[in-house]
Amino acid sequence: NTIGALGISGNVARRAPYEPFLMTNVHQVSACNAYRQRLGGESDASFVGRKAAELEAKFQELGPETIVGFVAEPVVGAALGCVPSVPGYLKAMRDVCHKHGALLIFDEVMSGMGRCGTLHAWQDEDVVPDIQTIGKGLGGGYQPIAAVLISHKVVNALLDGSGQFIHGQTYQGMPVQAAAALEVQRIKREENLMENVRIQGAYLEKCLQSLLGDHPNVGDIRGRGLFWGLEFVKDKETKEPFDPKLGVAQKVHDTAISPPFNMTLYPGTGTVDGIRGDHVILAPTYIVTKADVEYIAKMTSDVVRHVFQKIGSL
Repeated sequence: NTIGALGISGNVARRAPYEPFLMTNVHQVSACNAYRQRLGGESDASFVGRKAAELEAKFQELGPETIVGFVAEPVVGAALGCVPSVPGYLKAMRDVCHKHGALLIFDEVMSGMGRCGTLHAWQDEDVVPDIQTIGKGLGGGYQPIAAVLISHKVVNALLDGSGQFIHGQTYQGMPVQAAAALEVQRIKREENLMENVRIQGAYLEKCLQSLLGDHPNVGDIRGRGLFWGLEFVKDKETKEPFDPKLGVAQKVHDTAISPPFNMTLYPGTGTVDGIRGDHVILAPTYIVTKADVEYIAKMTSDVVRHVFQKIGSL
C-alpha cells in the first residue's frame, strides 16, 4: 500500500498508473509457478535448479555487490491466486542470496500468520528469512495492523551501525492495535486453530478437486492450508487463457456475491503474464467446520458452472 511496496511488486495492472513514480533500481525474475512453467516430465529438483540458476544469473548481470535482497511470497496471493512455491525453492533462493551477502525477504502479508496451516508459511520448509512482512492474519480484521519481523543478523547490523532505525509511521506501536493482535494470536494458540486450518484445508482441497477437478475451464486448483486458488482457462490442454475483455474472474465474483449464492470469492487477473489470465481465491476463516467446507466447495462449484454455462451460450 505504498509506492515503495508497489515498486517491488510485479503486479502489472496495479503498477501501471504509477510507473513514473516507481523505483528504477528494482529488478524482476520469474515467479515460481509450476503450473505455467514446469517442462514436461521435469522433476521438482530440476525445476528449482532452473529457478536458482535464473536468480544467480540476475545477480551476475547486475553485480552481486549491488544487490540488497531478494523478495518473494512463499505462497503467492493476489497476483497469481495462491500459487505455492515448489518444495526446495525457498532453500535454493536463500542459498543464492546468502552466497552473495544479500537478504532473503518474505512477504507473508496474505499467506502468513496461520493462513497456510503454520504460523509462518516458510515453516513448511523451515527456511527462515532475514526479514518478513506480516499483516492480515496478525489482527484478524479486528484492528488495522501489520508488522515487519527482522532476524538477529539484521538487528546486529543496526546495532553495529547507528544503533537506530530511523523510520516511522504516525500510528505505529498503537496499544489498541497491539492488544487486538495479541488476543487474536492467543486464541489461535489456545484453540489450536493451526491444526484446524490444516485439517479443513486438506478437506477443502479434496472437495474442490472432486467437484471441479474435471471441469474443462478449471485449469488448476492450488494452494495450502485455507488459502486456495482456482485458475480458469479457455483450453485445459493448452492452458490458453480467456480474452481479458471477457472479464471471467469478475463474472465469477459478481455471480458469487449475488443471490442465490451469497458468498465472496476474491477475483484476480493477469495470472499468466500480468495482463491475461483469470483466477479466484478462497480463504475461509480459521474456525471453519467440515460442514462449512462442504458448503463453500459446493457453492463455489455451482457458481463456476453457472458462469461458464452463460459464457458458453454467448
